[in-house]
Amino acid sequence: MPLHTRYARRLVMMITLFLLAHMGAKAQKSREQLEREKSENQNKMKEIQGILKETSVQKNVNLGQLRAINQQISAQKKQIDLLSDDVGILNKELNVLVKEQQELAKNLEKLKVEYGHMIYEAAKRNSYLNQLVFLFSAQSFHQFALRYKYLKQYTEAREDQAKEMQALTEKLHAEQVRIAAKKEQKQKVLTVQVGESKKLEGLQAKQNEVVKELSQKESELRKQIEQNRRATNLLEANIRRIAERERKERLEKERKEREAREARIKAEKERLAKENAERTKKGEAVIVAAPKAEEPEIVSGGLSEAETTLASSFTASRARLPWPVKGFVSGHFGRREHPVLKGVMVDNLGIDIQTNNGELVRSVYDGTVLDVTEMPGMGDVIAIQHGDYMTIYAKMNSVLVRPGQKVKARDTIGRVATDSDGTSELQFQIWKNTSRLNPEGWLAPR
Repeated sequence: MPLHTRYARRLVMMITLFLLAHMGAKAQKSREQLEREKSENQNKMKEIQGILKETSVQKNVNLGQLRAINQQISAQKKQIDLLSDDVGILNKELNVLVKEQQELAKNLEKLKVEYGHMIYEAAKRNSYLNQLVFLFSAQSFHQFALRYKYLKQYTEAREDQAKEMQALTEKLHAEQVRIAAKKEQKQKVLTVQVGESKKLEGLQAKQNEVVKELSQKESELRKQIEQNRRATNLLEANIRRIAERERKERLEKERKEREAREARIKAEKERLAKENAERTKKGEAVIVAAPKAEEPEIVSGGLSEAETTLASSFTASRARLPWPVKGFVSGHFGRREHPVLKGVMVDNLGIDIQTNNGELVRSVYDGTVLDVTEMPGMGDVIAIQHGDYMTIYAKMNSVLVRPGQKVKARDTIGRVATDSDGTSELQFQIWKNTSRLNPEGWLAPR
């Protein structure tokens, strides 16, 4: 085969292997993302397992236990889905490796055929005498030089081809080893997936058992719902009272500042008029320049410039706020159906975050503590102002802040309380003036 043809074929082979390797790199990037998701979900499962263990200390089943089981089932399903994704990526990686192996084997076979032809041709004319006859039968020195160069290139090409065959053989062996390792890895993932599926079946059986037991306590659950409703109504009334109080105080502050400003302008005008009257008597020039208006400290809505900046910064932190406590959302925002009693609706002013006993509660943003109140059914309640926003932390104990205190994001403000059923749950709310917002849209994804 002519040298230029062989070089062209070698170039095509290199491009093909590059593309296959590039496909493998893309799969590797997806694998890194998948491994990160699997690790995060496993940590979440461990966290939920710890919370479930605490709620299961009590002999009687409770809603906290059911919510933890439900959350664990969701995490378990996600883990199984991630393992399925893992198998899918492994299949793609295996396909890439097999294609690489097939391409290497194909090219190796071609090289063997070419090498065989070269050996055969060399056997016919490669004797020392034949080479001398070939060289000295040249018609000129230039032709002699060209024939010598040809013989040298032919020998080097044969040596290069032998080296290339050896390199391809080693690559082919390496690919076979990688394929075997990838198949073994895939089998391990499938084995783990079977184990996780069995765990899921066990959790679902436990879920059905807990739901069945709770369904037999309908009167007790309805009583609990009514108690929660009264506590929620009382909490909402208190929040609106705080919000209205703050609104009135800001407006009153704005009114006083405006009146003080107007009084200063009036006094300046009277002073200027008096001075001009005296100048007129003396025949001096009258001052006609009007006093420069002062910039008001209070802006629209009764917020100071600092408070407006803080509110704007809080708005910009949507979907990025840190969680006030470790755990999972056990009660979502708004009106939803009760997890056990069919047709019974419950309303949530914010979200419930179920966590571990005695877990620390932290402020989600810079602000000022507006109020600390103990309320029936809600434990200690803390309200923190962030401009015209307000965050509420209820079902707490061991409060570590006081009204008027400045706090920073992630500052510890107290500990979550644990009820008689062994459930530790924080009620977290976000308000803008007197409008309640869904906190899940504000907290960073987990």
